[in-house]
Amino acid sequence: MKDSESGKNPLLVLVTGATGAVGPRVVAALLESGHRVRTLSLDAPPAGAWLEAVDACLGDITDPAAVQAAMQGVDGVIHMAALLHIVNPPPSIRPRYERINVGGTANVVEAARQAGVGRVVFFSTIAVYGASAGSVLTEASPLRPDSFYAQTKLDAEQVVLAAKRADGEPLGTVLRLGAVYGARIKGNYRRLLLGLAKGRFLPIGSGANRRTLVYDKDVARAAVLALSHPAAAGEVFNVTDGQYHTMNTIIDTLCAALGRPAPFLTLPTAPIRAVAGVIEDLGRICGFSAPIVRATIDKYTEDVAVDGRKFRTIAGFVPQYNLAEGWRETVDEMRRSGDL
Repeated sequence: MKDSESGKNPLLVLVTGATGAVGPRVVAALLESGHRVRTLSLDAPPAGAWLEAVDACLGDITDPAAVQAAMQGVDGVIHMAALLHIVNPPPSIRPRYERINVGGTANVVEAARQAGVGRVVFFSTIAVYGASAGSVLTEASPLRPDSFYAQTKLDAEQVVLAAKRADGEPLGTVLRLGAVYGARIKGNYRRLLLGLAKGRFLPIGSGANRRTLVYDKDVARAAVLALSHPAAAGEVFNVTDGQYHTMNTIIDTLCAALGRPAPFLTLPTAPIRAVAGVIEDLGRICGFSAPIVRATIDKYTEDVAVDGRKFRTIAGFVPQYNLAEGWRETVDEMRRSGDL
């Protein structure tokens, strides 16, 4: 990345999707590393979101003109903007996934190439692998995306990895993130935490299935490292906390962070999935949105164990938070903000 590849000189970094759940962490990490930051988001940043003044631009990654305007003078890009995973999405939404996740990424990559940007760091997902089914997945494992989100993320990865700088060197680096958690993160783990906090959750199945997580502050550190490390160009890295956690361990850890006992009852998988299926089918017939569907049970009981050692070996990435530390900090932040 010009003469700043070593990280000695500050870069002007464009962050897309900076107002999302992880965005403020990434912006803060860049500022703390001495870089200048420009953001491109659909929404204006919330008050107090940034530690320092940031050049905040409003725009849509599906608009090539907006992307090109934001790209002027930029040294590096962290591309996070995306349409995120939706449980049981209707087929009609697929073109939207393709327009945003693939088409938007193509706009970002092309504008970066034309502007002479040194590195584009792309946030992808370990969902491109599908379930591990008892094995441990690495960057060399077969790719079996099983959702619109995962498939379009994989298609976007190919766009990023195919791009070259003017000197012929790879333009992009792909970070396949484990399940990201933190105080601002929405989704399944937040719902799990809130359910445990209210005493309204019972585990399903044996709880021996493994999951791969990473705290949002470590994600931000990974992005900054991938942006400047010479050996990261053209590479794909899994980003994890370095461990695989059973669902039982995750539940115990969340309950410890909340300061309450873990549930002592569990529900059998097959009957609960059958009940969820009945509710889902009735909802489809009667026109209401089912609170729980088969896919929810399948996702909860899925085994996903992903190895993150390649990033450590090649770029020296070492996560700073283990599961207990990350969830303890998450609970503390959510309580201070009134979200818990």
